[in-house]
Amino acid sequence: MGVFCLSLFVLLSSLSLGFAQKVAYSTLIVDGTNTVAQTDDNFICATLDWWPPDKCDYNICPWGYTSVINLKLSHPVLGKAIQAFKSLRIRIGGSLQDQVVYDIGKSKYPCHPFRKEKGGLFGFSTGCLHMERWDELSLLFIRTGALVTFGLNALYGRHQIKKDVWGGDWDFSNAYELIKYTVAKKYPIDAWEFGNELSGSGIGASVGVEQYGKDLVSLKAIINELYKNARSKPSLVAPGGFFDQDWYKKLLQVSGSGVINAMTHHIYNLGPGSDPNLVSKILDPNYLSRMSKTFSNLIQTIQENGPWASPWVGESGGAYNSGGQHVSDTFVNSFWYLDQLGMASKYSTKVYCRQTLIGGNYGLLNTSTFEPNPDYYSALLWHRLMGKGVLAIDSDASSFLRYYAHCAKGREGITLLLINFSNMTSFTISVRNSKNYRLHIEQPINRESIFIRRLKRAASFVGSGSLHGQLIREEYHLTPKDGVLQSKIMLLNGTPLELTKDGEIPDLKPDRVDVDTPLTIAPLSIKFVVFPNFDAPACV
Repeated sequence: MGVFCLSLFVLLSSLSLGFAQKVAYSTLIVDGTNTVAQTDDNFICATLDWWPPDKCDYNICPWGYTSVINLKLSHPVLGKAIQAFKSLRIRIGGSLQDQVVYDIGKSKYPCHPFRKEKGGLFGFSTGCLHMERWDELSLLFIRTGALVTFGLNALYGRHQIKKDVWGGDWDFSNAYELIKYTVAKKYPIDAWEFGNELSGSGIGASVGVEQYGKDLVSLKAIINELYKNARSKPSLVAPGGFFDQDWYKKLLQVSGSGVINAMTHHIYNLGPGSDPNLVSKILDPNYLSRMSKTFSNLIQTIQENGPWASPWVGESGGAYNSGGQHVSDTFVNSFWYLDQLGMASKYSTKVYCRQTLIGGNYGLLNTSTFEPNPDYYSALLWHRLMGKGVLAIDSDASSFLRYYAHCAKGREGITLLLINFSNMTSFTISVRNSKNYRLHIEQPINRESIFIRRLKRAASFVGSGSLHGQLIREEYHLTPKDGVLQSKIMLLNGTPLELTKDGEIPDLKPDRVDVDTPLTIAPLSIKFVVFPNFDAPACV
């Protein structure tokens, strides 16, 4: 019955794309005088995981040969997909991270591939990273300009005290040899991460916060020692788990000032990939808004206990257990993904790592063909259009219209991200610029009074200067092929986004529109809009 209801929901939602029944008129007021938050220049990040081909969920084995160990690094699309970002962050890590042995120096454990093991963590044995493979990976990252975060095994040398709880000092010898080798080879590493989902009660395993903090201090000393003659020193990020406010607070206090550069947390707010209600959750803005509490609590915890650190989303796939089949790799998932990027940015999240670049049902690239899925293009558009400065934005629109404003990337002006969650309503939007008051990005609007007063005081959205005397905006309208929300083909301004005949990533060209033309967004669609002439002093 649940599957039938889901199918009916998707069918009705898809049909409604062509039969909008209502038009709503809304005004957006953007404050370009100050930024209210900052992301990193390279906010977009994607992960490479360790799962072998026999990792299965719900009788489906969606990983194939996409792990750090067996991914075909010479596949031409892989390199091109990374290079398209010019500086894509890649995080190497995942559930099996704390069972990886590095094949260098003297190891306590045999170095063999992951294999099924009854009683093993997540049902697998330890696995091995040979240095020849690390060389191949590092050369790919250098060639493509990737910024690498490497997740280290934080259980090495510990023993299991009781179910899911591990104790004892971390044996850093194996990690030390890997880092030493990496430095000697001059392989660029942007950050070293310590452990995966060991915080709080942990997922499969946990380590007490006092011990964890002590071991982080040791790892920081290793990084300082081995990089003492290097031009730049990698960041130390931790703990790469699900946010537990008391545990995170204590970790900052125990490790001390300047040890942790970024606090990473993981997000799987859509629940299991098998959930028949996955699509309805993705299209419910009120459900998605629940994550704002986690973002808010994390930044507060950092500000109060460790202002030297910054928040990162270290791993986020939406739906856990490899994602949702025929959902996480389709157009509809971009409603969740882009809303997450916008929401995280508002709370000063510096980096957002998507699970995965390739692998599982939630990969940005297809597991077998390496062709980009819709979310790949969503990520690429964000990376190219949304600058690091987050701007306050106010509106009288309904909750079904999501809106985010950033400084434009690499140019003057601003970029808006508009997400229409309604399956019935098309929005016609008036964009205005206000310099006469300071917006509060989370301040609720009294639509009968405050908003109207602000609107009356708002200036025109355009600034000085134009192209050939004409003021324009650039629109990137994203819709699914044939109006099917679970299509694996995304349309940009009506054109399918697919690899060219030569296997190249397609150009992402906007529609250039006169600013006096009404700005509209159709039901169940997404639009990036660049206003190059928007007068935003904060973005100059």
